[in-house]
Amino acid sequence: MKLAYLVNTYPRGSQTFIRREIAALERLGLPIHRFALRSDRATLVEADDLAEDARTEHILALGPAPLIASALSLLASRPGASFRALRLALACGARGAGGPPGTGGRLRHMIYLIEAAHLARRCHALGITHLHAHFGTNSTTVAMLCTALGGPRYSFTTHGPEEFDAPHALSLGEKITRAAFAVAISSFGRSQLSRWVPPQLWPRLHVIHCGIDPARLGAPAPLPPGPRLLAIGRFAEQKGLPLLIEAMAIAAPRLPGLHLTLVGDGPLRPQITAAIARHGLGAHIHLAGWQDEAGVSAALDAATALILPSFAEGLPVVLMEAMAKGRPVIATAIAGIPELVTPDCGWLVPAGDAEALAGAIHALAATPEDTLIQMGALARARALARHSIDDQARHLAALFAQRDPA
Repeated sequence: MKLAYLVNTYPRGSQTFIRREIAALERLGLPIHRFALRSDRATLVEADDLAEDARTEHILALGPAPLIASALSLLASRPGASFRALRLALACGARGAGGPPGTGGRLRHMIYLIEAAHLARRCHALGITHLHAHFGTNSTTVAMLCTALGGPRYSFTTHGPEEFDAPHALSLGEKITRAAFAVAISSFGRSQLSRWVPPQLWPRLHVIHCGIDPARLGAPAPLPPGPRLLAIGRFAEQKGLPLLIEAMAIAAPRLPGLHLTLVGDGPLRPQITAAIARHGLGAHIHLAGWQDEAGVSAALDAATALILPSFAEGLPVVLMEAMAKGRPVIATAIAGIPELVTPDCGWLVPAGDAEALAGAIHALAATPEDTLIQMGALARARALARHSIDDQARHLAALFAQRDPA
């Protein structure tokens, strides 16, 4: 068996979990070729990401003319499969035409077909026998069309929430039906996939968690005096950060030592900056911008707890990383989060409720230090037990080894 991974843009600093997964599979002796549609090299700062970029074959880097020539060569050699793949691409494109931006219409799916034809040629040349895509969006569309053109069988991992926001436009049911198997990163995610295929196909839906590497984790740092909260993520609508500013405005008057560090950036930064100023929270909130892996680790060490006010998620890697570093967490009770966060290691609150979020902050502040340390220890044990990357890679390798879908 020779595997290939396919991702839309790879590697990315925010998706180190894919790099970890590939490395763990390679430690098991599985050779893996990396494909990506495009590179994000200009934004990469981590040495490991830069090295991974150099190992990845970026399809669009070939250029339009050579890519089209490569695709036409394969399409001409397989007229029957090409006709069937064209019909599939047009059908998926018709569904995507009415979906949100990025799901694509017929023209975009013609581009996916060209990419898939080139990918099928490359897989044949490399002896690839199984293709695994991350994210159930365009990368899985290309993988599905590649298989339809006579390429290797495929599987894919969904993360959410994007796939679950537009299942029809992304032809999610079609992708599951044609795949050898499909992976969700939480039981909640698996339940969402189950909505779009009949029950007889549910056995091919599997839960493989995103993983953390215990070998790279040191002993938890001592808890700082606080409460010192940390939020990490893109400043986008689904992360709920404006609501966190409201919660801070409610909590801060009774907690003069309360401090929040926001690590990240994004389109809502002006709105968040304005909200901080409007509530007079400049002394309580620090915008740290994007941080590399070492910067995120240092920020977690300097925090009393991670706070995650999201409106929509899959199962955030930053949550398991914070817990693995011995930090209790405050998070919204959505998607796969309640599967990881339990009352003995953190607080779960309803999404969209600033008062409840402020209440959890007050509960954290009122919790004795020795109890917080115990919560952090339980959080660490739970994260390591559920999210060791080597354990998850073994489960995934067993699925790759299956000759037929369940």
